[in-house]
Amino acid sequence: MLTIRNLVVRRGSFELRVNHLAVPRGEYLVVLGRSGAGKTTLLYTIAGFVKPVSGSIEIDGVDVTHLPPEARDIAIVPQSYALFPHMSVLSNICYGLRVRGVSKSVAEARAREIARRLGIDRVLDKKPRQLSGGEQQRVALARALAVEPKILLLDEPFTNLDPEARHEARKLVRDLHRELGFTAIHATHMFTDAVTMSTRVAYVDRGRIAYVGTAREFASTPYARRYVEEIREVARILFEA
Repeated sequence: MLTIRNLVVRRGSFELRVNHLAVPRGEYLVVLGRSGAGKTTLLYTIAGFVKPVSGSIEIDGVDVTHLPPEARDIAIVPQSYALFPHMSVLSNICYGLRVRGVSKSVAEARAREIARRLGIDRVLDKKPRQLSGGEQQRVALARALAVEPKILLLDEPFTNLDPEARHEARKLVRDLHRELGFTAIHATHMFTDAVTMSTRVAYVDRGRIAYVGTAREFASTPYARRYVEEIREVARILFEA
């Protein structure tokens, strides 16, 4: 379980405050909010790349607030994917394992298995620039999952994809979550992600978590007004299905 208490993070004039947030093991929490609300700051603070002014972050009862990112057993899929352009797909997927001291043979075996599950086993020898956006996203996801993290963080993972690839990516991640049972925290501005992916939604507004609950419950709150058109589109899709 991830537990955050009395967290304060300042970046320039922006301040993020989280009084309490608990994410049980195996949950898929979607952190929803407009641009600049504090979603990415929250993710990168959990990951250890941003240091809080005060407060605590615990994983399974262990205080990790002041631990470096590599000691937290967390993996992140950044919005940019952050693939190494000079490395092959296979080397990109192996990277986290090799940094952790896993032998080359074991790392490559693990990477090939993850690549097979994600449908990218045929592009392992290619460089990132030779891939489509959807393929790049899967490589970034494979690299994160290869290390078998306790918590997987996803920062706007579908934003850079076209609608068809976005639909496929949502299904892929949803199926992987059901199969592998990892804990996921997914930051997005898209209500559709919340409806189709989440166990619960945490709505962030101007640096504060204003609401935590199911996507269905969120749809009836005042915070959902800015998502009215998207909610209607989701309803239409579900009705047609």
